[in-house]
Amino acid sequence: MSKKSLVTSTAVLAAAGLIVKILGAFFRIPLTNWIGAVGMANYAPAYAIYSVLLVISTAGLPVATSKMVSERYAVGQFREADRVFRISKILMTTLGLMGAIVVIFGAGTIAEMVHVPGSALAMQATAPALLVVPLMSAYRGYFQGQQNMNPTAVSQIMEQLFRVGIGLSLGYLMMNGSLFADQYDSGARGAAGGCFGASAGALAGLATVLVIFALNKKFIRARIRSDKTGVHEVSGKIIKTLIIIAIPITIGAALLPLMNAIDASVVMYRLQATGWETKAAEDLYGQLTSMADPIIGFPQVFMQAIIVSIVPMVSAANRLNDLRELRNTISLGLRMTTLIALPCTIGLLILAKPTLLLLYPFQVESAISATPCLRVLSIGFVFLGLVTTMTGVLQGMTKQNWPVVNLAIGIAVKIIVTWALVGIHDINIVGAAIGTLCAYLTAATLDYICVVRFSGARIPVKAAIVKPLTSSLVMGVFVFASYKLFMLTGHNSIATLLAICVGAVVYGIMIIKTKGINRDEMLGIKFGSKLVVICDKLRLW
Repeated sequence: MSKKSLVTSTAVLAAAGLIVKILGAFFRIPLTNWIGAVGMANYAPAYAIYSVLLVISTAGLPVATSKMVSERYAVGQFREADRVFRISKILMTTLGLMGAIVVIFGAGTIAEMVHVPGSALAMQATAPALLVVPLMSAYRGYFQGQQNMNPTAVSQIMEQLFRVGIGLSLGYLMMNGSLFADQYDSGARGAAGGCFGASAGALAGLATVLVIFALNKKFIRARIRSDKTGVHEVSGKIIKTLIIIAIPITIGAALLPLMNAIDASVVMYRLQATGWETKAAEDLYGQLTSMADPIIGFPQVFMQAIIVSIVPMVSAANRLNDLRELRNTISLGLRMTTLIALPCTIGLLILAKPTLLLLYPFQVESAISATPCLRVLSIGFVFLGLVTTMTGVLQGMTKQNWPVVNLAIGIAVKIIVTWALVGIHDINIVGAAIGTLCAYLTAATLDYICVVRFSGARIPVKAAIVKPLTSSLVMGVFVFASYKLFMLTGHNSIATLLAICVGAVVYGIMIIKTKGINRDEMLGIKFGSKLVVICDKLRLW
């Protein structure tokens, strides 16, 4: 039952996440083409600071809420689960207000600290989002604790639709308009308009989840009335438990965006120290943050879907002391991670340059220059996926301190590697990408040691590494050959898209032929029955 629940929940969130990322591409790509790498250099630190503050107010408490709700649902304490949710809303709203105040009054100082003064306006444009997103996340955490991922999925899509529509519109209007023209250049103004899209999207997402909650309120109340346990924890104890769980998770989640914010300062400083002029350094930094990084974000949605799905399931098994269920859930989660991450890595290694040219046709020189960064990051994606999943596992087991320590060690490695390699003129920005790879590799290794130690669960080597890696390598051969063949048309975009389609089909066939996924597992996926019918007709089993 847990296998079906995990696969189905992951499929729902992954589908929504993929839609969100596609919509995000329609946001980042036009914005990048309009304001260029220098304009995106103003956008990147603003969004990085926004991410840090947002993580502080939303990363830990929704996971803590999901975990505590799931634990109480596992033993029939529905009333206590509702109390956890209500207390979480108050805490998250308070944190959101504090984050909004920080960017409203401190944006100028922060922008000077990261050596990109033009990013101050963009930072202030995110203030409404910092106020609204935490409250929305509390509702999502409540539903996730019930292993109901639909509200999260639907609200994510609505949030992104408004972010893209309003963000692009305002970005274009502010870039070409006169508002703030006496203080900021066109790129900085365009970045600010784009950043305000996050605020518009947050309001739309909150409205969506409130409607869904209202539609489910009758059912929720009925379930609360059915609670006969008689358990009533004092509010102070609930708050204390939420905070104990949330703080290390928040610190861990804040480390990555904080690392990006540090990058903005370290990379710019080291590039300029080795002879790159300011504009050239900004262009190189923009290639990494606005071209290579977002592409890695596409497959990362699957990893995020796994972690959101796995935390409540691991928490429930841990609460019931069901060691067998716990190990099975963890092993499946790790296997799902590699099944997704390995083909993405091989595909991006082969199609790095074509993909960048496809997405950034008006920034050809920068796209070509960003190719080495994307290739390095694509290798790191496997380790990033494992870090993401194992972080969720350890959080579900109430071992949330360990991922924080492990990631902190990884980030220390990154800073050292980045400082050393970016300072070498011929390596320059690729050094930052290599530093990121080293960070993920270090954290993944340490996380795996912790998972084995605390649960006894291990990566099923044959099912999770040998089969998907073999399938991915065969896929890679077909992708490379098909791209070369389709390039005879003279159109990179057509050749790239067709090569991706060929790769998806070949990998799907190979993973079935190698029994990397079986018939029963496919039936556990939403719409999996239709895929099974197709596979039966093609005699792939």
